[in-house]
Amino acid sequence: VLLVLLVAPSVVLPARDQLLNICMDAKHHKAKPGPEGKLHEQCSPWKDNACCTANTTSEAHRDQSNLYNFNWNHCGVMAPKCKRHFIQDTCLYECSPNLGPWIDQSDSSWRRERILHVPLCKEDCEEWWEDCRDSVTCKENWHKGWNWATGTNRCPWGSMCRPFSEIFPQPKDLCERIWSNSYRYSSERRGSGRCIQMWFDPAQGNPNVVVAKYYAWKKRSSPDVAPERGHAGCALQWSVLVLLPLALVVVSEVTGGCGSHGWGSL
Repeated sequence: VLLVLLVAPSVVLPARDQLLNICMDAKHHKAKPGPEGKLHEQCSPWKDNACCTANTTSEAHRDQSNLYNFNWNHCGVMAPKCKRHFIQDTCLYECSPNLGPWIDQSDSSWRRERILHVPLCKEDCEEWWEDCRDSVTCKENWHKGWNWATGTNRCPWGSMCRPFSEIFPQPKDLCERIWSNSYRYSSERRGSGRCIQMWFDPAQGNPNVVVAKYYAWKKRSSPDVAPERGHAGCALQWSVLVLLPLALVVVSEVTGGCGSHGWGSL
């Protein structure tokens, strides 16, 4: 019994923390989050604890970024008020350490993990859509289907450039479809503690920390929890091995030295 009590905390704690304050395994992400003193412009809210580097954030602000060779201006020049939302979206994706509950496996050649169904706050989706409704694009899903013959994304043959408001009739359509369901349109509002914010004032703290904790707890409470990522399993095994000798000593003292029978009963 004592052995179980001693080892049990090492079983519980890694599982509880494993979805929090982590970086996904993707192309430009750091292995672990940490402070970054000079994150560029719109990415600066994450400077105290970021999964991105300063160079990544600088590239995120360019029209033709070297991050993914992606061109926002594939149907003419994108309006600045629209582009700022895509820059902020990139900053959240590259920099946030609070997306753990929504990290999913990816079969892409350039990343092993992605985000899926992140509940984006109502205001973030609606402002994104409102500021982009008159901008122009030729595709609904920007993750795939481009013509990459020139090394950057161009509209596929036969497609037409149309206003965002035609391709994405509602804010929900834009948030959920443009990146293959990376986001989910949430009816929750900023400050509710139930939705992820792309936009926030770092002087007030990062509101997504609380949101990640809530959904991590919710995921742990669900009967269909996904399997642990590999490094958590390793941490679990290591913690058990470290505490095992101590547990054996205590059991031995309490039982008065049971010899090999004590070991066998374990």
